[in-house]
Amino acid sequence: MTGMIGYSRRSLLRLGGTVAAGALALPPAGHPWTGRRDGARRGDPREDGPFAALRRAWRDVTAGSGFDAAAEPYRSRLAELGAAAARHRDAMRPGTSSLWPGLPFPSFTATPARLRAMARAYALPGTGLTGDADLAAAVADGVDHYRRRVYAADAEATGNWWHWRIGVPRALLDAALLTDPHLGERRAGALLEAVDHFAPECVLDDYDGTSTGANRVDLCTVRLLRAVLAADPDGAARAVAALSPVFPYVTDGDGFHRDGSFVQHTWVPYQGTYGASLLSGLATLFAVLRGSPWEVTDPNRQVVLDAVERSFAPFVHDGLCMDLVSGRAVGRGPYGDHARGRAIAAAVLLLGETASAAERARWRSMVKGWALRDTVRPMPRTAEREDLGFHARLVALLDDDGVPAAAEPAGHRLFPESARAVHRGRGWCAGLSMASDRIGHYEHGNGENLRGWHTGSGMLYWWAEGHGDQYSDFFWDTVDPCRLPGTTVSTRRPADGAGEAWGDTRPPVRWVGGATDGRYAAVGQHLTGLESTLEAFKSWFFLDDAVVCLGAGISCADGVPVETVVDNRRTGARLTVDRTAGWAHLEGHGGYVLPCARLRTLREERTAAPERPAAGRAAAPADGGRAGAAGAERAVWDATRPGPVTRGYVTLWLDHGVDPASAGYFYLLMPGASPAATRARAADPGWVRVLAGGRHRQGVHVPSLGVTAVNFWNGGTAGPLTASAPCAVLVRERGDGTATLTVADPRRDLDELTVTWERPVSAVPRGHPLLTAAAAGRRLTLTWGRLADREGASHTVTVRLG
Repeated sequence: MTGMIGYSRRSLLRLGGTVAAGALALPPAGHPWTGRRDGARRGDPREDGPFAALRRAWRDVTAGSGFDAAAEPYRSRLAELGAAAARHRDAMRPGTSSLWPGLPFPSFTATPARLRAMARAYALPGTGLTGDADLAAAVADGVDHYRRRVYAADAEATGNWWHWRIGVPRALLDAALLTDPHLGERRAGALLEAVDHFAPECVLDDYDGTSTGANRVDLCTVRLLRAVLAADPDGAARAVAALSPVFPYVTDGDGFHRDGSFVQHTWVPYQGTYGASLLSGLATLFAVLRGSPWEVTDPNRQVVLDAVERSFAPFVHDGLCMDLVSGRAVGRGPYGDHARGRAIAAAVLLLGETASAAERARWRSMVKGWALRDTVRPMPRTAEREDLGFHARLVALLDDDGVPAAAEPAGHRLFPESARAVHRGRGWCAGLSMASDRIGHYEHGNGENLRGWHTGSGMLYWWAEGHGDQYSDFFWDTVDPCRLPGTTVSTRRPADGAGEAWGDTRPPVRWVGGATDGRYAAVGQHLTGLESTLEAFKSWFFLDDAVVCLGAGISCADGVPVETVVDNRRTGARLTVDRTAGWAHLEGHGGYVLPCARLRTLREERTAAPERPAAGRAAAPADGGRAGAAGAERAVWDATRPGPVTRGYVTLWLDHGVDPASAGYFYLLMPGASPAATRARAADPGWVRVLAGGRHRQGVHVPSLGVTAVNFWNGGTAGPLTASAPCAVLVRERGDGTATLTVADPRRDLDELTVTWERPVSAVPRGHPLLTAAAAGRRLTLTWGRLADREGASHTVTVRLG
């Protein structure tokens, strides 16, 4: 997300020589966070009272606490931090164009990060440099040198706005606070002046543009740190008050939606990266400010607490955060999904410290389950390297026998506001990403994710047991971007970065979403291709052990073949295809039931040379660079950057031919199924009955589950169900003499809807506020009022069968 920076020559050359030492205060007696600065007046707000407490809380929460510095692994890690800080201190060579040789200015990420690391070595116990005056003086010199050469109040801010308003000031202020009072009043004042120039208080006046969601939380953090360094109570109050617009639910654009969606950049589902950053930022601020005069008390903060289970947990699978809610960040190096999952887990544990006892108990159980199931990138081992505070909380949790590890919750979660769905069956999990007039096909920007074109064309991610790295291990670098699993695409290859940047790749379609009763779901997408004439109607019916996939009305005039990609697995496993019996099986992965006469397969080795997301690309001029921070992920990438990598793939697809007029498909995906189970399902054609498979309606009936589900692209009849208008309907007969009927309005335009079920019903014992009429008897007829205002949500009625 870092953009190419055009750096002001004036700000590079206007000062000569090295930084003058200035007046440095003597270090405080004992640990740097105890006692008062020598010569300070009693009652000085920088030394006594709430600001001193805030500085201590900031150190404890962000640098790390809650561990024994003399015990392993903390002793070794702290010693490594101290050794690195000593190397940085000794290598500093302040000059006209750099602070360290090899890190030429502006060095927006690396140089401030080194200064912050040095400050943490000063502030934390057990580093060998704890409270070391020489180290603190070096940090102060370095902060001021960087402020004079790069972050000066009269420098020209060019390129990516994020560095100037968030990344750089947060790191510099953090380093200054951790080593306070060594910066001295004069140099601290100059730093405050620079922050006020690049990140003035007025950036918090309006909740729009680049001051929403995660960016707003980051901006408030910068302004709060500025207030703490200046001992400014009014500034602290204003920074905290400016968090309030983040909390309430929104009905469009950035923020939390009532269905659990979280959107950033207006059109991009973003629980990963931006969402994780927001959750972490708020958890940090809630913890730091707790008990202070500026404690966050906005009643709408409960929306954030609720979002842990409504917005974030559904997209965390065995410790990883699914890529379908990570925007353009999916290609930032291998195992980024696990890194984002850890970030969410760390934020949840920290947020739990300021939540209710019931919330804290549930969240701890949930995080414990994630950590125990993440065997691909074990959380404790990685946290030990990245975040000692999180490691301490996590190890204490794992050692607490009184906290049970929560299993993954079975069932379905549909997010119509962000065109996403997540389903958990027996030992497997799936995620679906679509596009609509509200959500883009994909996001690219700052040179990232330039070939993510088809991720919104019905990409179906799935994990069975043991597949936690399926999309982690250089998947996005090596996969064929025109053959993403589950998608229907024109094979005409778009240009890199096709469509508008920052997620504005929305198609002009509205029927995207579906109906769910929390266990099963009927999900559909009216698909139009990205920069293509492709049109299709795609349905997914999510069940206990299978996903029934239907497509119809597939048409295109691009002059090239159109394909539906049944699957594309990163594996070298053996593929078995029984064309006569109509099934295929991928060893160790799962099975497929489909007319194999049409199935095409390919086994290939794909090689790519992964590239670090360049800091050298200009941000989009239309909005000044709508980017958030990716510094931590880039740091990991720089430390482990590989050469060319090769991965094996097995691809299964259906070829609809060149310029199809009305093609279709039908197949079952059975994650984790054995060859015998796949063969048996193929031999039982009555297990699922297709009620309708055309462009007007698509529906299925599964007798063994009592499920009947139809996506009505237009009103009409499919099997026993009739709808007066476009909608999604899901019926489930429970086996206890009752049934549920669930409806949704994916288009969001219905003033009234009538649904008839040709099934004897004796009563409607449980109604619904939107139900305006109900007639039982030889058939059930339900009339619903205005659904257009319900944001595509599902509505369920329970009836008693006749």
